[in-house]
Amino acid sequence: MKVTVSIDSFKGSLSTFQAGKAVEEGIKRVYKDADVYICPLSDGGEGTTETIISMTDGEMVEVAVHNPLGKIINACYGIIPDKKTAVIEMSAASGITLIGDEERNPLYTTTYGVGELICDAISKGCRNFIIGIGGSATNDGGVGMLQALGFQFSDSENNQVQWGAQGLKDIVSICTENAIKELSECSFRVACDVTNPLCGENGCSRIYGPQKGATEVMINDMDEWLKSFGELTKKVIPDADMNIPGSGAAGGLGFALMSYLNATLESGVDLVLRETKLEEYIKKSDIVITGEGRLDGQSSMGKAPIGVARLAKKYNKQTIAFSGCIGDGAQRCNENGIDAFFPILKAPCTLREAMDSDNAYKNLSDTAQQVFNLIKSFN
Repeated sequence: MKVTVSIDSFKGSLSTFQAGKAVEEGIKRVYKDADVYICPLSDGGEGTTETIISMTDGEMVEVAVHNPLGKIINACYGIIPDKKTAVIEMSAASGITLIGDEERNPLYTTTYGVGELICDAISKGCRNFIIGIGGSATNDGGVGMLQALGFQFSDSENNQVQWGAQGLKDIVSICTENAIKELSECSFRVACDVTNPLCGENGCSRIYGPQKGATEVMINDMDEWLKSFGELTKKVIPDADMNIPGSGAAGGLGFALMSYLNATLESGVDLVLRETKLEEYIKKSDIVITGEGRLDGQSSMGKAPIGVARLAKKYNKQTIAFSGCIGDGAQRCNENGIDAFFPILKAPCTLREAMDSDNAYKNLSDTAQQVFNLIKSFN
């Protein structure tokens, strides 16, 4: 029996690695000699760096950067030396989880730390970049990141504008001449499943601003400031387009990456699956296991487990999913490559009990055991 286990994290409970080990343990209670290939899984958000680095013989690097509010913190990113590739999560430097709820205010939060991570990787010889841009605390149009890379955004007195969305309103000129020269040698691939434009009713300020601490007045102001920034950018970079899907990702960081760094935006899960070479493991497996903390109708819309299932179906492999719970519309997962799915809870319990890591590990392992008992009985 050969099984590939590629299961997303159960957020707040189990990491992708822990979930994989729990399933392996359950399988081996039934098939003691089973070959179980654990392939960590991510959709381009939290855990992307660890997932890719663990499967590519890369190494983790720690560097001091500025957090969303300008405080110095230590942030990690990954390097794949033989490919001169850096794997960066913007949330490591500019993520919303780095600041408290009471500190959230996109007028002041900056992506400067993301630029510092890129600078450090360039100094270490990296010329290829994979960047996950989920979980941002920012709405600065990526200007902070670009400032760290040497781009200049000046106000009417020829001073660099302030960090955060508040700085956008003061930009009157943009200079690209002093940007780090090595950027011309670099390529950027961005893991992004957000399709929002930069501005407007579906723009980043309106859709994501509230969760970052924006009031209605701030939302309207930021949207206007971003529009002005986009129009000024187009005068400097004619190919810039505020309406390209994904421009509004991470508070406009997507726009900055595409316009100033010539980045390409890719489906997060597809990018991760390619980089971790999951396909090679699926080819030689009898069964594929995937899953995530909650399976529901949203799961069928391109989330990580569906990416695994579709890849498995390319080779006619049976795919089973495990999840902490099942929500409305989960049956659509069956239409998208998951042959059967199983919630792991055994009895009614509190949310805290369900999410306790020890309980979740045991429940997942025990459920995997019972499913493979059934498989063995048919074989």
